[in-house]
Amino acid sequence: MLVRLTYLIATRIFAWLFLMTRSSGAKNAEILILRHELAVLRRQFTTPKPGWPDRALFAALSRLLPRALREHRIVSPRTLLAWHQRLVKQKWTQSPSTGRPPLREEIRDLIIRLGAENPRWGFRRVHGELRRLGLKVSPATVRRVLRAAGLGPAPRRQPTRGEWAVFLKAQVRGLLATDLFHVDTISLQRLYALFVMEVHTRTVHILGVTAQPTAAWVTQQARQFVWQLGEHAAEFTHLIRDRDAKFTAAFDAVFASEDITVTKIPPRSPNCNPHAERFIRSAREECTDRVLLFGRGHAEKILHDYAHHFNSHRPHQGRDQLAPSDNPNVTPLPAARLKRRQAVASLINEYHRAS
Repeated sequence: MLVRLTYLIATRIFAWLFLMTRSSGAKNAEILILRHELAVLRRQFTTPKPGWPDRALFAALSRLLPRALREHRIVSPRTLLAWHQRLVKQKWTQSPSTGRPPLREEIRDLIIRLGAENPRWGFRRVHGELRRLGLKVSPATVRRVLRAAGLGPAPRRQPTRGEWAVFLKAQVRGLLATDLFHVDTISLQRLYALFVMEVHTRTVHILGVTAQPTAAWVTQQARQFVWQLGEHAAEFTHLIRDRDAKFTAAFDAVFASEDITVTKIPPRSPNCNPHAERFIRSAREECTDRVLLFGRGHAEKILHDYAHHFNSHRPHQGRDQLAPSDNPNVTPLPAARLKRRQAVASLINEYHRAS
């Protein structure tokens, strides 16, 4: 780099001496041609990348130009200041200290594996298992790795996502899921809808819509739902709900009277009630976000219409693309002619075989 800088300075000095022998008219003509060539190049190359010898030469020659001409060069005063600040930063940047050697990736993965597969183990129990395997790691390192992986102390790792998934799969045939979600009317009134889903078949029941979802109202809707189930209620064993204050002990007692165990999800963990949360997303994207609701009665009718479409026509990936009311043992025949029907206030198209 130093040799190139010396070469550039020498060639520019000889070029300057040669220019002294030329007439001013020739110099002016060459300046005009060079300016035009520079304008053409600027249209083609917007970001020049000069090397350090070029930058040093630009910085030295820029001092010879009048102040009015410095702003029109590819190297402006602001660019020169940026180059200087970069040089200062490189000069005073200290090399990082070596410190403690980094933890090997295989040990880090093993710590995370032990913490995930054994949710009742604390970081000291995981540390002890590593020592039995002949790995020398400090307890503080084990705790730091577990915390960075989202595996906090053992009590707060319960229930784990894996255990919860196993629970859902084991109880899916007798599982109910409930939740509340809100919709807004055209007058900016917020309404709340309560629903229950039969997880195995994905059948949804809209229990009611209200502007004031009190605990007494939620409990009354639960009583009516259990009464409507009748003998069908004996097929269910668990109800999943969140920790909303509207779900009181009286609400749980309604289902306990039918031998249905109420299971509360962990705080701030909507992912533990995935089927209900997915229905809320579908209802909003396909229905309530696409229509103006005039009031509680209109919202309740729209949601009941959507629940009817959801139960009788909408395919579900969890049911092999069948609707909740479809019989999985019946294979539909290909239709020669189709008939379209608009459902849910003409928001959704349904296709049937034409008779």
